[in-house]
Parts: sequence; C-alpha cells; structure tokens
Amino acid sequence: MSIPFPFTAVVGQDDLRLALLLNAVSPAVGGVLVRGEKGTAKSTAVRALSALMPEVPVVPGCRFSCAPGSPDPACPDGPHESGAGVRRPARMVELPVGASEDRLVGALDIERALSEGVKAFEPGLLADAHRGILYVDEVNLLHDHLVDLLLDAAAMGASYVEREGVSVRHASKFLLVGTMNPEEGELRPQLLDRFGLTVEVAASREPDQRVEVVRRRLAYDDDPAGFASRWADEEAAVRARIVAARELLPSVRLGDGALRQIAATCAAFEVDGMRADIVMARTATALAAWAGRTDVLAEDVRQAALLALPHRRRRNPFDAPGLDEDKLDETLEEFGGQSEDDDDPDPDGPGGGGGQPPSEGPDGSEGPEGGDTGARPEAGEGGEPQSSGGGAGEQQPARAGEPFRTKVLSVPGLGEGAAGRRSRARTEHGRTTGARRPLGTLTKLHLAATVQAAAPHQRARGRSGPGLVVRRDDLRQATREGREGNLVLFVVDASGSMAARQRMSAVKGAVLSLLLDAYQRRDKVGLVTFRGASADVALPPTSSVDAAAVRLESLPTGGRTPLATGLLKAHDVLRVERLRDPARRALMVVVTDGRATGGPEPVALASRAARLFAAEQIASVVVDCEAGPVRLGLAGQLAGELGGTAVTLDELRADSIAGLVKEVQGNSRRAA
Repeated sequence: MSIPFPFTAVVGQDDLRLALLLNAVSPAVGGVLVRGEKGTAKSTAVRALSALMPEVPVVPGCRFSCAPGSPDPACPDGPHESGAGVRRPARMVELPVGASEDRLVGALDIERALSEGVKAFEPGLLADAHRGILYVDEVNLLHDHLVDLLLDAAAMGASYVEREGVSVRHASKFLLVGTMNPEEGELRPQLLDRFGLTVEVAASREPDQRVEVVRRRLAYDDDPAGFASRWADEEAAVRARIVAARELLPSVRLGDGALRQIAATCAAFEVDGMRADIVMARTATALAAWAGRTDVLAEDVRQAALLALPHRRRRNPFDAPGLDEDKLDETLEEFGGQSEDDDDPDPDGPGGGGGQPPSEGPDGSEGPEGGDTGARPEAGEGGEPQSSGGGAGEQQPARAGEPFRTKVLSVPGLGEGAAGRRSRARTEHGRTTGARRPLGTLTKLHLAATVQAAAPHQRARGRSGPGLVVRRDDLRQATREGREGNLVLFVVDASGSMAARQRMSAVKGAVLSLLLDAYQRRDKVGLVTFRGASADVALPPTSSVDAAAVRLESLPTGGRTPLATGLLKAHDVLRVERLRDPARRALMVVVTDGRATGGPEPVALASRAARLFAAEQIASVVVDCEAGPVRLGLAGQLAGELGGTAVTLDELRADSIAGLVKEVQGNSRRAA
C-alpha cells in the first residue's frame, strides 16, 4: 500500500487545508469542492486527509460499515445485534469519472433474483464510502446519471438499487470531496449546491514557497516512508486536535448575534434557498471548536461566509465565483459583532486562533487569505487573435448584448456519443426502444424479452414449480434512446463588414446565448474566428464554455472577410476532433453576413470550402447577421452550400419561430 503525502507537509494552501479539517471536525458541514489549476496539490491534500480521520467502530463482517451501537435495520447483511464491534480506519473511496452505474451503487444478480427470488447484491462504492470520504477527482466531468445518483444518496443518506421489481437499500452517509479544473468545464448547479464549502486554489507566486514545495516533493519521492516519519509528530498532533474539536463541538454555543449575522449575510448576497444559512452555521461552529472555543465569534462567521457562499452566488456559468469582502464586512458590522453574552473571549483560543490550520512546517510561509478566492485571468488572456491587416483598421471589442433563450439546434440521426441533452442517441439511460443479447455484463434487463426468450424452454428444462427456469442465454439487455452532448463549433466572422458596434454587440449576445445553451446541454464547444487575411482557433474544443465566453468578449473586429479560410480552419478542427473523439458528433454554427472578400475569387473559394461540409454530412447552421434595408441573401446561399439551414438573429430566439430543429434536420437529409 502506498504511503500518502503527509497532510501537514503541504505547503501553503491554507484555505484548502482549513476547509478539509473543518469537515473532519464536523462532517455535517457537507463536504468540500476544490477548484483550481492543475498542479496545485488538490488531490494530494484530499488523499492525505484520510490518514487524519479518527477510526470508526463497525459491526464485524458487515460490508456496509454499520455502527455497532445503532446498526441499520435495513442493512442487507443484517439484522445485526448490538455489540462492541471493532474499530478500523476511516475509508477514502475514489469514484473514477468513467465508473459505471453498477460500480457506484452496486449490482444485483438478476438471474438469481428471477429464478430463485434471492437478493444477491454486490455492494458498490456508495456502500464502501459509508461513514468515510467519497472523493471524486475531476468531478465536473462526471456523467449526468452518476451525478443524479450522488445527489440522491447525499440528500437521503441512503442508496437504493431497484431493478425490475427487485430492490435493495442500504445506508450511505459520506463526506463528499471533489476537485476540478474550471478550464475543463463547470459543474451542474444541483451538484454544486451539495458541496458545503468551496475553495479556490492557485500556485504560489512567491519563489521561496515554490522552492519549499519542490524540496518537499523531491524528498517524498526519494523516500516516502522516511519523509512521512519526519512529519509523524505533526500528523499525530493534528489528529489529536481533530478528536478534541469533535468532543468540544456539542458544547459550542451559536448565539443569537452570530445567527443574525449569518442570516443577514446570506440575505445580503442573495443566495438561493436556506442551505447556505445552515452550512454557514455549521461551519462557524466547527471553526470555534477547531480553535478550542465554546462561543462563535464574528471572525468565525466571516470565515464561514468566505468558504460557504462564493459558489452559491453564481447565476450562470460565466460568473466567476467570489465574494465582495467590503460588502461582507459592512454587513457583519451593521448586524453587530458578538452576541450580548460574549464578554471578550480569547480570540486565539488554545491551539491557534481564528480557525487557522496548523503551521505548514519549517518554511513558515503563509498561504493565500480566504478573500483571495475567485481570482481569474484578465478577460481575453491568451485568446485574443492578432490583427491580420488587409482592410479596415482594428476596432475595440464591443460588449456582448443581453443573452436570451435560444431555439434547440441538434444534429440529425441517432448517435452514440457522450451523455448530454442535445441530440438523439443510443444511451444507457432514456426510454426503452428494444432489446438485444448483452455484449458483456448485463446492466439494464428487458424483462419481457427475457421471459419471452425463456418461456419456450421451460418443459425441456424440467420446470416443476412456479419459478421460471432462466439461463444466461435467456437474458436480454434493454436498448435505450436518450440524448447526447455534441461538439458545437462556433465560426465567427469578425471582419470589417460585421464591425458596427451595435451590430457586433447583438452578434456576441447571440453567440453568448448559444454558449449558455451548450452549457445546459453538456456540450463541448470551440471557437474559430476569421478576419483580415487569416483565421484563428480562438479556443480549441473544450468543455469550458466560460472560457469561450471570455475569448468572445475580447474579440476585436476589422479587416477583410476571408470566409473560405475560416471554413477551412473549422474543417481542420473538426477533422482532428473526429480522431480524438469519434463518437462525439459535431454541429457547426457559422455566424456571418455571408460576404467573402480578399484574395482571388473569394466567393468561389468559400463555395468550394462549404461543399466539403455538405459532402461529409456535417450538421451546420448559419446565423445570418446581414442588416440594412437591402439584403443580398448571401448567408442563405452559404447555408445551402453547407447542406444546413440559415436563421436570422431574431429567428434564433426560442419564442420567435417554430420547427427550427425539423428544418435543420430536413435540410441535412436533403443534402445527403
């Protein structure tokens, strides 16, 4: 078994370590979501936490970790008699992003259930994580159906497995910890709200601290056991402090003054629902217990707000998480500091003040303050295409117009791509459309087809009782149809003909609206722009729609209109993506007025480039941005050559035109 990196040896990252420790003190806080760039010790710190968790008493031989004093009456391994039990270390269970549903919730032996009426159940990860830690690395990439199962288990504290009338239930209460890189896409709001706390992490810009990080990591890699032994005393001290804080926690008093501050803060920042208030109250209480105090102070409320509120203030995926600290301080001051009964308690308390985590070691450096969360690169960083000259001078980027709800654009036919909400596809979840023999492990039984396959053989198999004699060859897998996520590639005309500021603002607003739609439908997105004499991949295909929005906001305009170059660049992007992810189908959205200028025969070149997409049956939509009393209809002609359809900016709105999806599909079939 590998030796984890010691928790107390992690350099800096004070907010991350504090959030994890508070959940160790009070699991009722609700877990931690760790957001940040790659290489910032997110996974290292989470895996190190398990070594600090106190041991848990369990019923001997129970696969579901029942507590000896209060065993689960519905435990599949029960009933259990009350007893002393045995103690074992708390588990940290990792949920892989690509895990199957059976691996998460467990699997029933359907064949035995049908033929013998026996509930033969193999526990899954939710059972293993009961009374421990469930860790999901890259939680934002988790498939929707697994997210739904996690939400159900987190809400009810139990996992249910139900298939064809056979059901199993077991307790599943766990500390949920997730890590993610926002560049790879955002998290669904429903799961985001389930995390009690959130922390933004970033690599230190202090050379001395970076040196210490490298020094410790090299020492650990050279001799893990020796490195861990050098930090054994610090680890033991933190472990003892967690135990002491847990024992003190029931005695911590949350006064009316602190409660009023919590309620006023949540109201001032307009968070949805009441979960934020409850999480803040539990976090502030845990902070006081961690500091060795029995009273909650204003500083605890402030720190709790910085950890519990940033991710609950997001209204759409393009909002950066964070909290206005000046507004927070004003709210706390307005609604009073400590309660009437709090007569100047020691703010430091035994063992360190203010709920701070233990010192990180000999370097003595401090991590980022809680208020530094939510830092983002400047808009357009690294993604602003360079001016290519060749026409009108470059203009300052126009601001995007107000986004709106768009019509559903989908890819025709039936795909088999990643689960999502855009186009029809064969999936593991959805409505049942038929049955087939299982290719591997049976996951979704088609009961009627199974009975129909087994029925003719009952006499030959010697059936004498009421039970159905079922063999492996009789089992049938249900085939289901649901929705998939697609690659939506935006090809945006940024030339001089599109440069009128009011018009470009409307264009950016339309693309922003389509990006919001792509976020909701779990798509990958990419952005190609063309202007002057060239085309640029402003954003390679990614799951991060907010990154696309940043690049769009900083998009400059001006120059000629190399339409053919833009289409050929998009064709190259799609070709590479087909090699990387052949199951994910593409939808190209061209935003242009249809004009083509610059170079020899620009119109003819654009026409030939468009016919490449029609020949390969790539679904496409042209958003016609032509304005003015005289319209040339060039965008419509381009759509015809692409084998797609054209819509105006007004027609793109969800309430403006009926049957847009049918039109897209109909044009694609005619082109084929």
